Amino acid sequence: MKKIVVIIFIFLLIFSTAIIKNSTKKIEDEIFAVKESLRVFENELGDTRLEFEYLSSTEKLLEYQSKYFEKDLIQKNIDSIKTLNKKSNDLFISDLNIFEINEKK
Repeated sequence: MKKIVVIIFIFLLIFSTAIIKNSTKKIEDEIFAVKESLRVFENELGDTRLEFEYLSSTEKLLEYQSKYFEKDLIQKNIDSIKTLNKKSNDLFISDLNIFEINEKK
């Protein structure tokens, strides 16, 4: 009788160990997948932060203008900017409409 109880106990221990091992493996796989997706988002966040804070800051743009372009760049009035549109084989020049551009996006 004692042998049967010991065998059943050992069998239950082996069975419970297998179940626990499988469940922890599934949890580890989910953690790995979440970490991988976070890594992609962290890279994208880093690129966006770099662009926002460094590349597009007005101070940096003015610095680049004076450093690389010196007097090549001039300020233009936004009303003087025209757009070139093509319909079939005809070309049309019209005034720039900022609201129209934003609506197309």
